[in-house]
Amino acid sequence: MKLYTKALMTGAAAVMLSAGLVTTFAPQELLARYGGPPGAIPGLVVQAAGALYLGFAMLNWMAKDNLIGGIYSRPVAMGNFLHFFALAAALAKAVAGGHTETPILAAAAIYLVFAVWFGLVAFTSPLPKNA
Repeated sequence: MKLYTKALMTGAAAVMLSAGLVTTFAPQELLARYGGPPGAIPGLVVQAAGALYLGFAMLNWMAKDNLIGGIYSRPVAMGNFLHFFALAAALAKAVAGGHTETPILAAAAIYLVFAVWFGLVAFTSPLPKNA
C-alpha cells in the first residue's frame, strides 16, 4: 500500500470535518459573514451541506487504512476526486471573477491540492509494477 494514501485520507477527513462542523452548527453566522441571505431555507441548505461534509469525513476516516488506488476502493477515490475537483473549479472561477479574499484563496489552494492528489490516487495503481 502506498503510505501517502493514509495521510491523504486523514487530511481529507480533517478538512471535511472542519467544514462540516462549521456549516452544521453555525449556518446563519456563516451566511451573515459572507453576505448570504438570512432565513430558514438558506440556513437549511448550508446545514445540509454540513451533513454531507460530516458524512464524507466519516467515510474518509474509516477508509484511511484501506488499499486505495486503481481498482481498490475506487468508489471512495472517485467520490473524493469529483468532490475536490468540482469545488476547486468553482473556487478557481470565483477567484478569476475577482473574489480574492484570503479564505477563498486558501480554500481554492487546499481543494486544488486534494483534487490533484485524489486524481493521482484514483487513476494510478497502488501496487508496484512488478507485483
